[in-house]
Amino acid sequence: MSNTSVQQIEDVVIKFAGDSGDGMQLTGTQFSNNTALVGNDLSTFPDFPAEIRAPQGTLAGVSGFQLHFSSNRIFTPGDACDVLVAMNAAALKANLKSLKKGGIIIANTDGFDSKNLRLANYPDGVNPLEDGSLVNYQLHTMDVTKMTREALKESTLGMKEKDRAKNMFVLGFLYWLYDRSLESTENFLNEKFGKKPEILDSNLKALRAGYNLGDTVEAFTTRYRVEKARMEPGTYRSITGNTALSYGLIAASQKANLPLFLGTYPITPASDILHELSRYKNFNIRTFQAEDEIAGIASAIGASYGGHMGVTTTSGPGMALKGEAIGLAVMLEIPLLIINVQRGGPSTGLPTKTEQSDLLQAYYGRNGECPMPVISASTPSDCFDAAYEAFRLSIAHMTPVILLSDGYIANGAEPWRFPKADDLKPIPVKFKTVLEEGEDTYLPYHRDENLVRPWAVPGTPGLEHRIGGLEKQNITGNVSYDPENHQVMVRIRQEKVDKIADHIPPQTIELGPEKGKVLVLGWGSTYGAIKSAVLELLAEGHEVAHAHIRYLRPFPKNLGEILHNYDKVLIPEINNGQLIKIIREQFLIDAQGYNKIMGVPITKSELVNKIREML
Repeated sequence: MSNTSVQQIEDVVIKFAGDSGDGMQLTGTQFSNNTALVGNDLSTFPDFPAEIRAPQGTLAGVSGFQLHFSSNRIFTPGDACDVLVAMNAAALKANLKSLKKGGIIIANTDGFDSKNLRLANYPDGVNPLEDGSLVNYQLHTMDVTKMTREALKESTLGMKEKDRAKNMFVLGFLYWLYDRSLESTENFLNEKFGKKPEILDSNLKALRAGYNLGDTVEAFTTRYRVEKARMEPGTYRSITGNTALSYGLIAASQKANLPLFLGTYPITPASDILHELSRYKNFNIRTFQAEDEIAGIASAIGASYGGHMGVTTTSGPGMALKGEAIGLAVMLEIPLLIINVQRGGPSTGLPTKTEQSDLLQAYYGRNGECPMPVISASTPSDCFDAAYEAFRLSIAHMTPVILLSDGYIANGAEPWRFPKADDLKPIPVKFKTVLEEGEDTYLPYHRDENLVRPWAVPGTPGLEHRIGGLEKQNITGNVSYDPENHQVMVRIRQEKVDKIADHIPPQTIELGPEKGKVLVLGWGSTYGAIKSAVLELLAEGHEVAHAHIRYLRPFPKNLGEILHNYDKVLIPEINNGQLIKIIREQFLIDAQGYNKIMGVPITKSELVNKIREML
């Protein structure tokens, strides 16, 4: 038994990195779930190649999973890592720049043979583990492959199958290093491989061997413990954005007592919503994987016309294909939820990298005057509330709604406190079932005070009506080519969306003074970085504030007033400047942008430097 001490630390950032076949995403997810059970606050950033099987051992094939956990509240996956687990030479080369000086490197020596070094483009004869280039870090080498095989020497599995358990060996060692129990991962493995006893046994043995290594190896004299975070009481779980979004849709469907229909086509990074919802048929949810993007949205429009809640999920390239059908839904004025989990573009772009570059597409990316409400989610757990709210607005105002998420929050995870059903806003649904007194015939475009038309399910006696993509005559809904009528209808559709501003909460200040020197205005997944940066500058006594917009179209009514309370406005975005164009146009203020378009999130330190510059 080695003589180790346990040191209390406040927070840790670990990056698991290896070949895309090394199981780093699974390892990271297991460590995240274990971290949530311990009660730490956490934030994750999975980062993987777009190729299904990227070339082994190359820089392009490196798959990473970054995890930040703390005994305090945290809002980002961390700017720099304390620990880098490098399963091969390419993983070290790709991630060394993001490791803090003095940080720990745990390197699998088997991944640093001459072939791996060559594939990672190291010069001939150079091995970073041996040439002194890592002198500024705490380097710990272990032959994970050899030790995994040794632990499984009695197993009858083939060598390839045994090597697949390497990630469990590493995970077991890290559980030892951070003073954790193996129980959550043992339960996961039992559930996953219960019907494959040999594979189950090999993974459990590798996990325990990795844990036991910590007790026998002399190099590690310190173990680390991160205490529980001080968070509001309640039941928590670790949740990714796509899962939270799926649960938001299920909750809204139950609250509205309306069957949910998802008509969609798989696309990275939105496919997990289809996978998740398909598991909940018991909640009256139907999922349909169509033959293409257009069929996906067309089927969802059909479901909404038939009195269900139609939903379609996609990313930027799919939004482009769905454009004409979205226009049809705007013309019909029916509820429909279009979820865009954004990724790097244009065209097929960067399928597995994050970007916020579809905001102008959501605003304007359809033919004709085609206004629609746009809502955005800010964090993985916030995807639940954003989906619920988008669903509610769509039904209340009889309009399609675009909900924007992105790859960073879709795949990232954080603790989520289960909401109570009673705390969720009611979602009343009113179908028209009969002609009212004085009505001789059903008028599908006869509106209420919010310009909302009635919802009549086809086949209701006496409420026969026509729909389609041609312009409608006001009130009757008959096809009309009359120029004056077209102008009236265009303006009504716009005014209906504008009136939603009367039914959404006013914009709030997230942090900082009501008036001051700099307001950092954000939307979507920049939330964590902005909040962390503003907290740091407030602690230093600067007059800085943070406001984050959920309702992007229409804006909350008091947004303009808030913007004019600050000397300067900074708008950080993971695009080339999109919200800033809309803000400048609508409020005539000289906002400044901070734009990063590298497929990765903006960091806290980048923003701190930019805000200091403005101060």
